Amino acid sequence: MKRLAGKVALVTGGSSGIGAAAVRRLAEEGAEIVFTGRNEEAAATVAQATGAHFHRHSVQDRAAWPELMSMMEARFGRLDIAFANAGVEGADTNIEAITAEAWDQIVSVNLTGPMLTAQHAISLMRRNPGGPGGSIILNSSMNGILALGGNVGYSTTKGALRLLAKSVAMHCASQGLTIRCNSIHPGVVETQMITQAIAGSPDPAAARRTLEGLSPLRRMATMEEVAGLVVYLASDEAAFITGAEYLIDGGSTAGMNGV
Repeated sequence: MKRLAGKVALVTGGSSGIGAAAVRRLAEEGAEIVFTGRNEEAAATVAQATGAHFHRHSVQDRAAWPELMSMMEARFGRLDIAFANAGVEGADTNIEAITAEAWDQIVSVNLTGPMLTAQHAISLMRRNPGGPGGSIILNSSMNGILALGGNVGYSTTKGALRLLAKSVAMHCASQGLTIRCNSIHPGVVETQMITQAIAGSPDPAAARRTLEGLSPLRRMATMEEVAGLVVYLASDEAAFITGAEYLIDGGSTAGMNGV
């Protein structure tokens, strides 16, 4: 039997990259899915391939969240899985050069967006037929563990997601809710965006070697590998896992190679 049969999932930023891979895997495992984003053309391709329902929405748009959740409740009557995946780097740079406008945009998408995702997910998960329950998964990064000097906004927001997940997990447990919350921390993932960046570099072979060399396993993660972790945390197999942080970085943050 499919692991997620009978469950309903929400995936933010689901029209491309890790989000689209998660939509595909969740659908393969039997979940009904609503995914959000702004690229309607890319979303149509994902929806056609998976049967998932697309809803145009920006995670940082506070006023639009009630409409999204009302639609999900009316259509499916429940919510079991929320994957807060949407994120940006924007005009990120180092602490001396970043503008307040760039900082605000990164924070609004990468941190306020997941907070709103968790907040509204819990509200609907509380009303699930059969009692409150669900799994909330926040997509952070290995840069939530080890910061980048040239990406102060991204590093800060991804680091904050670690404690957001733990705070949500502690709150839900203290309320007697079987609603779990965990964060995942991918390393370099070979998404279309990364592939395009490699191809557009002055020396694509060197760029690929550099990115692959960040992991002791000497390769990048696949989107499907990250999606597999999302499915596991969404499933009942992970029923005793909450407040945890899962690195899926090929050992990038495990230690130093030495000299």
